[in-house]
Amino acid sequence: MSVIKTLGTRQGLSFSSFLTLQAAVLSYKIFVGFSILWLSTFPFYGTIGGMETITLSPKQQEIQAFVEKYQDQLAPSKNPHIQYFFRLNQATVSIFSSGKVLFQGAKAAYYAGFFGHQVTKTSSSPASQNFALIGTDEVGNGSYFGGLAVVASFVTPGQHDFLRKLGVGDSKTLNDSKIRQLAPVLKEKIAHQARLLSPEKYNEVIASGYNAVSVKVALHNQAIYLLLQKVINPEKIVIDAFTSQQNYNKYLKQEKNHFPNPVSLIEKAEGKFLAVAVSSIIARDLFLENLENLSQELGYTLPSGAGSKSDQVASQILQAYGMAGLQHSAKLHFKNTEKAQKLLER
Repeated sequence: MSVIKTLGTRQGLSFSSFLTLQAAVLSYKIFVGFSILWLSTFPFYGTIGGMETITLSPKQQEIQAFVEKYQDQLAPSKNPHIQYFFRLNQATVSIFSSGKVLFQGAKAAYYAGFFGHQVTKTSSSPASQNFALIGTDEVGNGSYFGGLAVVASFVTPGQHDFLRKLGVGDSKTLNDSKIRQLAPVLKEKIAHQARLLSPEKYNEVIASGYNAVSVKVALHNQAIYLLLQKVINPEKIVIDAFTSQQNYNKYLKQEKNHFPNPVSLIEKAEGKFLAVAVSSIIARDLFLENLENLSQELGYTLPSGAGSKSDQVASQILQAYGMAGLQHSAKLHFKNTEKAQKLLER
């Protein structure tokens, strides 16, 4: 005997009342089922139990770029409708087969920003950056193809409102089209110094004794040094931390150009200081431009990142140009080189 039938019998309900109760239960089941379907079908912005929730419908190319960027943080999901599931820092991201992307957690808006989702920002400058500041960041360090770009930018509090109105933020939260749109304006309006190490030069430097950390120390130091030569007097210099302060100082001793200003290495600085955010955007633009130029030279579309797609393209370049092709376009010490060689041997 079903629960509904038992309930109806015990309470002495008439047959018509029983049918009304049964219909109500069925409606509830349909409502719950529809609510779950609605969440994965329509854009939604809000909070559930104090947890921010955002759903977007980005283009397939943007979804693929997100998957490649955060592939190391993929996690299993029991939901058959979820194609990719990510456990990120203070957020989860679910990419459904339908093309919808669901962001949940305290930093949902941060990751949704990758697809152009705008986060409302206050107009006042935080006390932590309410002074003239040089901020630096690098792009390309995690990509097999393309060079390594490092930029140092000088930003004053008087420029903060202008930068926020432009939509300046960490380049990791902006899609490439937004980066390419912002970069020319920033290059014109903000004092900066950019250094781009081509893949070929990068491989030469690594072969000479530098490693992945010491080469970044050299580039950050050089960008700051050259920017300081422009009669700029910052109250603070911040580097988006890629190593410890002790390690940075150790490698810095090997460099020729030095300056008296103290340097602070701060984690996630691109989200805390607009000067670092500016450098992040300009550096990303330089890296993308270099990647495009190399793609045109070789006749292959070179992907960003260091995933399986990079392995496949690298094997094609190996077959067409030999190791000289990768020497010219990729960072050879990455494991992708070995993987590409194995693919070619099959």
